[in-house]
Amino acid sequence: MTMHALHRFFWPESIAVLGASPDLHRIRGRLLHQLRENGFPGRILPINPSYQDIDGLRCYPSIAAAAAVGAAAGGVDLALIAIPAAGVAAAVEECARAGVKNTLIISSGFAEEGGAAGDMQAELLAITQRTGIRACGPNCEGYYNALGRVATTFSPTVETKEDDSRVLVSDKRIGVIAQSGGIGFALFNRGKAAGLGFSYVISTGNEADLGMADFLDYMVEDPHTHAVMLFCEAVRDGAGFVAALEKARRLGKPIIAIKVGRSDAGTRATASHTASLSGSHAAYRAVFERYGVIEAEDADEAVAIAGLVLTCPLPKGRRAGIITVSGGGGAWMADILSAHGLIVPHLPAESQAALRPLMPSYGASGNPVDVTAQGSNTGPAMMTVMEHLAGSDEIDMVVLVTSLASETRVSLDAARIRAVAASCGKPMTVWTYTLPSAFGREAAAGCGLFMHSNLRNVGVALGKLAGYAESLQRSLPEPFRAVSGRLYPGLPAVVPEYLAKQVLAAWLPDSREALAASAEEAADAAQRLGFPVALKVQSPQLPHKTEAGGVRLHLGDRAAVAGAYTAMLADVARHAPDATIDGVLVQRMAPKGHELVIGMVDDATFGPIMMLGFGGTTVELFGDVVHSPAPVDDAEAMRMILSLKSAPLLTGFRGSKPIDLAPVAALVAALSRAALTLRDQVREFELNPVIVHTDGSGLTVADALLTMRE
Repeated sequence: MTMHALHRFFWPESIAVLGASPDLHRIRGRLLHQLRENGFPGRILPINPSYQDIDGLRCYPSIAAAAAVGAAAGGVDLALIAIPAAGVAAAVEECARAGVKNTLIISSGFAEEGGAAGDMQAELLAITQRTGIRACGPNCEGYYNALGRVATTFSPTVETKEDDSRVLVSDKRIGVIAQSGGIGFALFNRGKAAGLGFSYVISTGNEADLGMADFLDYMVEDPHTHAVMLFCEAVRDGAGFVAALEKARRLGKPIIAIKVGRSDAGTRATASHTASLSGSHAAYRAVFERYGVIEAEDADEAVAIAGLVLTCPLPKGRRAGIITVSGGGGAWMADILSAHGLIVPHLPAESQAALRPLMPSYGASGNPVDVTAQGSNTGPAMMTVMEHLAGSDEIDMVVLVTSLASETRVSLDAARIRAVAASCGKPMTVWTYTLPSAFGREAAAGCGLFMHSNLRNVGVALGKLAGYAESLQRSLPEPFRAVSGRLYPGLPAVVPEYLAKQVLAAWLPDSREALAASAEEAADAAQRLGFPVALKVQSPQLPHKTEAGGVRLHLGDRAAVAGAYTAMLADVARHAPDATIDGVLVQRMAPKGHELVIGMVDDATFGPIMMLGFGGTTVELFGDVVHSPAPVDDAEAMRMILSLKSAPLLTGFRGSKPIDLAPVAALVAALSRAALTLRDQVREFELNPVIVHTDGSGLTVADALLTMRE
């Protein structure tokens, strides 16, 4: 296997510290100090013309001088730069000339400040592109490679050396990639306290050159990293990020993501419901969902999920068995698991009969199985019940509920738990309803059980683990290579319905409609199409026709059509006297049905994101929408439809006849291909409403809107 391009970045044999200082109150001093304190096994080359040596290390006047001396030993793998911003570009240029392969720029004062500082960052990027040197940062907090003992950071979380006697809950390790150094090292700090082992923790800063996608690709391929945690503000390389996620999914390497900066897209004035309901976070969530990324809301939730992905196999289903020494604790756990989409099944009679002799008469054997804290052999009984549930076909995961407060004893038998975990292939975890003692923590870790002290996070983590297992079972949609579609030249910025339908015609079912330029033409068209009909004014300035008085429905004869035509144009003229009227669209009224919205917004990071929502004009009121990145195939489109909260209304709610949803799924899939084909020219589109006929006669695209790129 070829070595990853970033291997020497994370596993350097020699590190130069530019501007190194003996002053521990300065970041440059701390960097040098922490590199040494953590036992970096390679060569450290301090660079500072003001010193001959620092703490017994020879100090070099320039990177060129250090590189010349180190040439025989393979040159300099990594340069740490923490000098004032104004000197950084020249320093990187000098490093490139000296043959340094990678730089890590701690210095702040670049694009985060805006103005001229942004130009300095652009200059940095230009140097990396011209010379081939790689740069992490600027404005980052460095990284920590726990296995290689490389601490290129001033974070206080690595001041304390790795404690080799610490009992880790698993020998698997997690990597952390964070766009905020403080939070990345906080995740490390909290995870370490919970008994997790880490491979790397890296802060990516402003990502002038190397970014989250590059580091994710490295960790996904890295044999020391079994899962990855992301703290993400904004992905800068959408295609690279998605490629790394796809690789992680293929290798079965879980990615846990905390996404911050969720924009309220509703504050933008938008022409379509789709745009107002598809903020940037909707795009991230859609991409996360497609590739099985496990989303966490906060640091402790992320650590709880990480604890399970490092210690548990994936569950085959959602049925949980609970063993408890506290009746209240067991009932509380059952509530929490049920609230997070898991099932707590009642055990069959023969299972209960086998378990009952293990507990006092006041215990409970139904699930939760309450062995009580008062039985003479609570610990052994708990272990025997665990073995029974782990071997049961009724159960997919096992939760132990106990107290780990004692400093001298626990009801967990490490040998029995490890034997069961190895043979049953089911997730197992423990919740302590009291705060754990150090002894209790260590006992749980010794059993290979991730210990939760937060009840809610047990439900969150097990629910997310089950969701991850399910997402790996789904096949990804076939890739679609779009041939760019030629469009009508000279289209307005907001394209009215009749033209929008012409642009999308290749992907839409045949529509029964005609454009009319007079009351007489409208009446003739209505006669041809068949009554009843609707009339809709067509104007690039009136995307919301109803609000302008530009819609008339249920017109049953020629006279009604002609009268409505004249009255409607008069209303529109009063509402918007300057609007250009292209004509009036005459449409055959659709049969009764449910209204859906199908839309697309071209996201700046991830490309076209499809949206499906329930309720035409009321879609924003209820917010019942789902998103998925294009392309979407029929199976994925069907999954989107069925994941709407209102889906039961389509599948036979309260005895109503279920509707054939295949035409809707086919339309969503076709429009996702349209989105990719028209991407260079169309920024967003919306079909609203799409009426799904309750009589089973298919669907009608009752309105459409296209927004062009500037």
